[in-house]
Amino acid sequence: MLLGDPDAARRAVIAACARELGLRVRTFETLEQMRSEVAAPDVAVVIVGAPEGETRVRAVRATQAGNDLPILAVTSDGVRADSLLESGADDVLRWPSQQPELAWRIRAQLRIYETITALAHKERDAKAMLELTQTLASALDFSDILYTVVRRIAEVVNVDRVSIVLAPEAESRHVGYVVAASDDQGIQNLRIDLEKYPEILEVLRTRQALTIRDASTHPVLEGVRGSVPEGALGALTLLPIVWQEEAMGVLFLRAAQRRGTLEPREVDFCQIVANATAVALRNARIMQTLRDQTQQVNFARFEAERRLRALKRYANLFTSAADGLAAVDPDGQLLFANPRAYEIAGVTEDDVRGRSLLSIIHPGDRKAMVEIWAGVREGHYPQGVDLRLDRKGEVRVVSCAFASLLEGEGAVLFSFRDVTEERETAAELAKTKDFLESLIDASVDAIIASDLKGNILLFNSGAERIYGWTADEVIGKRHVTELYPPGGAQEVMRMIRSPQHGGPGRLESVRFDAADRHGRRIPINLSAAMIYDGRGKPFASVGIFTDLREKLRVEERLMQAQQKLAVTEKQALIAELAGTTAHELNQPLTSVINYAQLLARKLDPAAPEHHYASVIVREGERMAEIVRKIGKITRYETKSYVGAQKILDLDAATGDEAKEGTGR
Repeated sequence: MLLGDPDAARRAVIAACARELGLRVRTFETLEQMRSEVAAPDVAVVIVGAPEGETRVRAVRATQAGNDLPILAVTSDGVRADSLLESGADDVLRWPSQQPELAWRIRAQLRIYETITALAHKERDAKAMLELTQTLASALDFSDILYTVVRRIAEVVNVDRVSIVLAPEAESRHVGYVVAASDDQGIQNLRIDLEKYPEILEVLRTRQALTIRDASTHPVLEGVRGSVPEGALGALTLLPIVWQEEAMGVLFLRAAQRRGTLEPREVDFCQIVANATAVALRNARIMQTLRDQTQQVNFARFEAERRLRALKRYANLFTSAADGLAAVDPDGQLLFANPRAYEIAGVTEDDVRGRSLLSIIHPGDRKAMVEIWAGVREGHYPQGVDLRLDRKGEVRVVSCAFASLLEGEGAVLFSFRDVTEERETAAELAKTKDFLESLIDASVDAIIASDLKGNILLFNSGAERIYGWTADEVIGKRHVTELYPPGGAQEVMRMIRSPQHGGPGRLESVRFDAADRHGRRIPINLSAAMIYDGRGKPFASVGIFTDLREKLRVEERLMQAQQKLAVTEKQALIAELAGTTAHELNQPLTSVINYAQLLARKLDPAAPEHHYASVIVREGERMAEIVRKIGKITRYETKSYVGAQKILDLDAATGDEAKEGTGR
């Protein structure tokens, strides 16, 4: 907590109260000291005191770090609370104040700070997650993608180094490869001996996250602790990269000792990134396999073409073709086929001699094959049809094409190639796409994207909840200007392109108004950015909207509660003052009455002095009745006195008015 109050006594009381709440307190006397202290990352609450409270509040708000910090202003010099609030204070405390109230006010500001910090972390994590998943799904070089991922993770969770270590191959189980490191883009496929990294082997074995708070004492590092210089490592966090129960690798985070371990929120964020990375790594492996196979196929084709130029006719071309080729009669009986066809189908020439083509088709696709053959007989030859082959229990997917071979005799050329891996890759890519769409759709905040003409391209479930429209009612049918009050969309685009709000091309979190489907204004927190193509040209924009209605309702209820508390404290103060006044007046008044009675008894009833003494006794008893009423005051009630003046209504304040009315 940062405390700036020129009143030393008051500063000591406030500092003591804050320390009882578990806060560390730093003080400042000059504005220069304040500007240097307020930028510290551990400052959660700022308390400023009079005099010059307004100047101090404005000075805190003028700094970048202090713009979002909660400020409690303490005043006893007659400065109006609304003046301090207009200067930027979040709350105002009149001094002197009871310690419970002071503690309650500090706790309230801490809660506000914690809420703001949590929302900021949530928004930052959502942005980073969206960026990283988009990066993993991009078509860039995979090494660059992995480097971008680890670098952004290091920035988001504020650690010294993040790396991805791939699991060893089966034949060399103690060898791993560092494929990306946040502090060195040049590290790619760096071979390491995992015997020197037991923590990585532990995570690969258990497929569970591992956090090492102190490398010098953790039992996992017992065998290698001597090879690491003391103090060289801080806190370590290792998260498994798992795909379908297979540990593919480890996401390795290393933080300095001063940083400490990751928070649960940060660990969850990193684990989600690790899971998404597992999908991307799996897809990369499949793509590499396909590229290798494609190279092999291309090489085989090159050889076939070379042979074709050297040999006569086309006999060898048919024999060495990479695709399966088969001649089928009009009844579907196999006439002959090339070796590749038998290899793909998993049969020999003797297995299918004299049998129907349907015999090698998977039972689930035989009905489709019958319909295709009926069309072939009518002269319709489909191309690029996927069918499944039954290879003695193993299912392979082939892409088929049909053509007329001997038109006069009605023979058909059936060509096919194995596309099982390609279709599996396509399914994995579709799964990745579905994952990214689910991630966006699961966001509690609204995420909306549109092209530069204002046509809406993306409208997630959070946007449906805020605006009241469904995605089908909006995407491709409504303009982005319908999501804001008149002129709002143009103002948002102006701020995105302006350099004053985090841009150009970016709009950091700002308070704004949206308009639902009925035109009602909705207070929102808005972050937006331009989306650029590979040439750096903008082609769309995306915005993230946070609904502030519930937050504003909570703030209103808090204000009402504060007002009720102020009234209650005022009533209590009046009751205490009345009790003290009655107690202090009662004793001297009793003495006056007793002495007047004693004097009246000693004087001659006919003497004027006797009458004076009687008047003193009567007026004293009247004053005693007034003192009694003052002692019974429980609430603050006034009545008119002279002109516009008001005085305390004792009967109403003590409840005697109601009693007298009942008595009458």
